[in-house]
Amino acid sequence: QVQLVESGGGLVQPGDSLRLSCAASGRTFSSLAMAWFRQAPGKEREFVAAISRSGSTSYYADSVKGRFTISRDNAKNTVYLQMNSLKFEDTAVYYCAAGGSYYYAGQQEANYDYWGQGTQVTVSS
Repeated sequence: QVQLVESGGGLVQPGDSLRLSCAASGRTFSSLAMAWFRQAPGKEREFVAAISRSGSTSYYADSVKGRFTISRDNAKNTVYLQMNSLKFEDTAVYYCAAGGSYYYAGQQEANYDYWGQGTQVTVSS
């Protein structure tokens, strides 16, 4: 069983930056494809970014492309989401997800087997 613990959320102003972290345990981290999803109030959960096991492949939702960067440190069992130029519409609970069946799991929620509890990001002036 894989445990995922997110951290780094908080209250920021538009234009600010924030870095989320997700620490994994319970399985060799380099065997997991990782991703970030988010869920805004009253909306369905949506894909944000994904990264392959080695970190060589990544993919972003159009809404965050050019502003967010996903990365991973397999030695630290951690995946990151660097969020720059934050906007009001980035307000959401951000979830870390791990998939054990694919080298790169993409943007489909069904490809991910494990989920964190989420961390709140609020962008407000």
